[in-house]
Amino acid sequence: MDSVRLWAQAGVDAGMLSESFSYAFLVNAVVAALMVGPLLGGLGTLVIAKRLAFFSEAVGHAALTGIALGVLLGEPPDNPIIGLFSFCMIFALLLHFVRNRTNVPYDTLVGVFLALALAVGAAMLMYVARKINVHLLENVLFGSILTVTDSDLLLLAVSCLLIILVLIPTFNRILLTCISPDIARVRGYATNFYDYLFVMMITLVTIASVKIIGAVLVGALLLIPGATARLLTKSMGSFVVLSAVLATVSCLVGTILPMELKLPVPSGAAIIIVSAIFFLIATCYRIVRKG
Repeated sequence: MDSVRLWAQAGVDAGMLSESFSYAFLVNAVVAALMVGPLLGGLGTLVIAKRLAFFSEAVGHAALTGIALGVLLGEPPDNPIIGLFSFCMIFALLLHFVRNRTNVPYDTLVGVFLALALAVGAAMLMYVARKINVHLLENVLFGSILTVTDSDLLLLAVSCLLIILVLIPTFNRILLTCISPDIARVRGYATNFYDYLFVMMITLVTIASVKIIGAVLVGALLLIPGATARLLTKSMGSFVVLSAVLATVSCLVGTILPMELKLPVPSGAAIIIVSAIFFLIATCYRIVRKG
């Protein structure tokens, strides 16, 4: 990261970049945005295909409980990664396990798990709040990409690399499992295996993105860019590419613009607002085009 920061400083000195890029935290934030944007945008297309938007919201809210649990177990309050990862992964796998073995509608089941995660998380956070700075909890809820450290970037890079290595060779099979499980079974695909694999990838990218986007909002960045891309394109290839591009641009603009304009807006909220503006523009375009 030192070389990236030196390159950014050289750009500032040459007048190619804004003075804001002389701050190391903004460079870290931009690097984080460039990693998490394409990943969330690309996976979001599968979330839409499988209709799991509500699931990603549940996992994001489960992060509250995971963070509180990690702090209670003695982890650093600003990075309780073991508690966060363990609880969210168990939460997601248990939810999917129960779904496959009950007749309860999936949205109802996710609602039950979401309510439970919020209730337990709220109860634990009230206790944990006495031990830590309340601003740390605000960062968890709404994101703080400008506080991303080198260790956070390393964790994010490892998570992104792992997901990419798994996703690229399995994307078509996961997509077919999402769209038509019966055809996937006929072709001999282990649909349950790909379902659980996809759930684990969604959980991992959600965990890695909590500090950047916020637990309350991370699910939105999985959904909105994909929904926007769906309004503008028909082919699957362009759907994935456009969704990744929109998510990345949203992350960059939502990170840099408040800094440049000195707006007191949390980075996670700014990123989602920018993403939602793209969605509204695409919606208006479709309405005008049809009219």
